Amino acid sequence: MKQMEVTIMGQSYLLGCPDGGEAALSKAVGQVDKEMSAIRDAGRVKARERIAVLAALNLAYQLAEGGPAPAAKSAALPDLDGLVRRLDEALGHDGHLL
Repeated sequence: MKQMEVTIMGQSYLLGCPDGGEAALSKAVGQVDKEMSAIRDAGRVKARERIAVLAALNLAYQLAEGGPAPAAKSAALPDLDGLVRRLDEALGHDGHLL
């Protein structure tokens, strides 16, 4: 396993990467950076930790929407609408997830 230095929202991270996985990791980092930057640039959320959680949930939601057939999806994934509502309640004045 090799290590790759990546940058997300201007901060550097050293990540482990399996041999041959550099392109996939770079693509994933690009998606995370794009999502986090969009949330930050919207201006409603300032804390890096909250931005990271919202970005992770947005990306997971996108994967779930494009994932398996509805029958398999409902058995394999948690209630995303309920999760979003709970997060919105917890975030309070920082703004809503979706």
